[in-house]
Amino acid sequence: MRYWWVNQKQTHRHEIGNGFLWSPKKNSDGSNSPFYNFMTEIQPGDLVFSYVNSQVLAVGVATSKAFTSVKPREFGKAGESWSAEGWKVDVDFQVVDHPIAPKNHWSLISPLLPDRYSPLQSNGSGNQAYLFSISADLGSLLLSLLGVQELNWEVASLEELKFDEFEQEIIGDATIEETIKSTLVLARRGQGKFRERVKNFERNCRVTGVSAEKLLIASHIKPWASSTNEERLSGQNGLFLSPHIDKLFDSGFMSFEDSGEVLISPQLDQEVLSLWHIDATKRVRKFGTDQAYFLEHHRNDVFRAA
Repeated sequence: MRYWWVNQKQTHRHEIGNGFLWSPKKNSDGSNSPFYNFMTEIQPGDLVFSYVNSQVLAVGVATSKAFTSVKPREFGKAGESWSAEGWKVDVDFQVVDHPIAPKNHWSLISPLLPDRYSPLQSNGSGNQAYLFSISADLGSLLLSLLGVQELNWEVASLEELKFDEFEQEIIGDATIEETIKSTLVLARRGQGKFRERVKNFERNCRVTGVSAEKLLIASHIKPWASSTNEERLSGQNGLFLSPHIDKLFDSGFMSFEDSGEVLISPQLDQEVLSLWHIDATKRVRKFGTDQAYFLEHHRNDVFRAA
């Protein structure tokens, strides 16, 4: 197992929340970059530390080798200067409870930094590059400073799961790797990696304000049946909703404008709003660009079709 350090800025929410690393293959002038070439050296099982805004705030485990991929749509203006094709590596990230600032532990970290291609400058600030290889000693130290005793990615074997008719389609699809099938089944149920990724964007039910995670449902915005497998696992294709709000949203009786305006279907019995104490005039927190992409599908395919 090798250890990697990724310096992420504008794209960190997309990469951490959707479970990947992405870089161009070359610099904008066509020259090679060791910080992009490192992508091709990552192996499944390697650990990746995410450094954002002067803090290490997430740890991930690589689940694939690098493969050619188009630039993620989610990057938007953040990746305008990058080529349209690059390297992508699937990584399951977990945001840590207590991020650390390397500058606060400089006496411990600085002796373990590589002499060449270091992720940090001599003053403790991040270097202007993407991916770096770090030693096992530094990787172990970071895990200790972060208080990460073990990495709790939820894994379930196919034998442990019972499938309904929709999930049977996943199980019978020969184009999907066996290791991914259980992940997709759990995602359909609002569990596993999908639920963890939704947590990177949503902390409570936008309508009721309930934040107790055990009482919330991780609901897909764009319906499962019309989503690609990548969209089914995207944290930005999810909301945490209280059970009764999830029922309305999933059935198409409720949706949202990108600005946060609550939409109520004329097909819904208005007495329900009163009995469930739902304020139809409420404006919830504005949705991000990528959640808005999925909300457009929900409004068109679910809400207006109800």
